[in-house]
Amino acid sequence: QVQLVESGGGLVQAGDSLRLSCAASGRTVRTSAMAWFRQAPGKEREFVAGVKGLGGDIYYANDVKGRFTFSRDNGKNAVNLQMNNLKTEDAAIYYCATTFGNPITSTVRKASTYEFWGRGTQVTVSS
Repeated sequence: QVQLVESGGGLVQAGDSLRLSCAASGRTVRTSAMAWFRQAPGKEREFVAGVKGLGGDIYYANDVKGRFTFSRDNGKNAVNLQMNNLKTEDAAIYYCATTFGNPITSTVRKASTYEFWGRGTQVTVSS
């Protein structure tokens, strides 16, 4: 059974940093496609960052590129999202996701690609 548990969210001011973590069980993050998505109130869930699988390139949404960093912690079987210089528009619930499939470049950013999701962690950014 695959379980994903996110942590690290909170309330910060614009310009601050947060580090989100997603602990996985039933799935080896080192060789799996893993991704972070976020969903703000009234908006669709959107891709933030992710990786296709073992040795795969890391993909970022354009509006987080240069501020957010995706990484894998193989020892803890977890993935992290380091978020720097946070903006008010980054406020959302952040979700971790994975799939048993092998996404390709055109599908890695799509929420429909992933069948396993965590419950999310709230990120609030005040101005």
